[in-house]
Amino acid sequence: MPRPPLFQRATVTRIVRETADTSTFVLAPCEGPFSYRAGQFCTFRVRVNGAELLRSYSMSSAPETDDELMTTVKRVPGGRVSNWLHDNVAEGDEVEVTRPMGVFCLRPAEGPLLGFCGGSGITPILSLVKSALATTDRPVRLLCADRDRDSAIFLDALDDLIGRHAGRLSVVRHFDDERGLLDADAVRAFVGPDGAADSYLCGPEPFMDLVAEALPGPGRTFAERFGTPAPLPPAPEPSSNGTDSGSGTDSGGSASGGGTPTTTIVLGKQRVTVRRRPNETLLQSARRAGLAPPFSCEAGNCATCMAKLTEGTATMRVNDALTEEEVAEGYVLTCQGIPDGDSVTVVYE
Repeated sequence: MPRPPLFQRATVTRIVRETADTSTFVLAPCEGPFSYRAGQFCTFRVRVNGAELLRSYSMSSAPETDDELMTTVKRVPGGRVSNWLHDNVAEGDEVEVTRPMGVFCLRPAEGPLLGFCGGSGITPILSLVKSALATTDRPVRLLCADRDRDSAIFLDALDDLIGRHAGRLSVVRHFDDERGLLDADAVRAFVGPDGAADSYLCGPEPFMDLVAEALPGPGRTFAERFGTPAPLPPAPEPSSNGTDSGSGTDSGGSASGGGTPTTTIVLGKQRVTVRRRPNETLLQSARRAGLAPPFSCEAGNCATCMAKLTEGTATMRVNDALTEEEVAEGYVLTCQGIPDGDSVTVVYE
């Protein structure tokens, strides 16, 4: 069965102002409700001053508890998409979004769930908390770090959940203006006897690095990152047969066994083959070939660059977006996929 288009239109039915710089956009997909899991995100496609831009924003809703699909967006200084959404989108407007994606979802477990969120990182954590409270008996504990009380998102929503789930949900607030920046001692004190619990992290990179390093273990740690790409693996030794890894392109098929390793990219009506370069991702090959494939984060998080391998295989350095089922079907994050073998063909659907 063919996959639905990557981007679909959705009507903004309501806009809820959460703080001075954060709003929740309630979406009604024009072709019917999306199926999604708590903790996932949608990628928005907008055009700003003639440029097509893509940004991913997490859902603050959960399918088990909310009838509406909600994405929460914090205005970022200099952020072209977040500012455009805040300044230009009104209730009743239509926006373009992907279907929900991502693997920052609840894992089966019996013990407590610990959530660590910095600033707008509360968004997917709130979604996970709603789901956990609705579908499990697990105790849930949150450590929320914010600049100050006025910038804290979902204060009322969390208070309401605490009231409805007394004894199961507790929230510790850390305001930088009152206590200084969060440190490792505060993280360990919060964890206390629950070192074996699953921990879910979302927030600025320094915040997540601090928390991840401070966690005493042995519990599992899961993090949602919309940030820095993973480093490339070491380059292989040059081939002794003098294989050319230059930038030549052609419109034919891929190399046969023993020939020059190639990557073939199919994008719309375009089909281009390029000679392989060591450690070059599928996305890099496509751009070097003169194509303009979709991409956004280049960190393996958003799935905007997703395509399907129809020949050969590729190893993804990072995959924080595709499900195991999608990978089994041949889908790959082209920003992270490094081809294996002599030839690969990837198709952008």
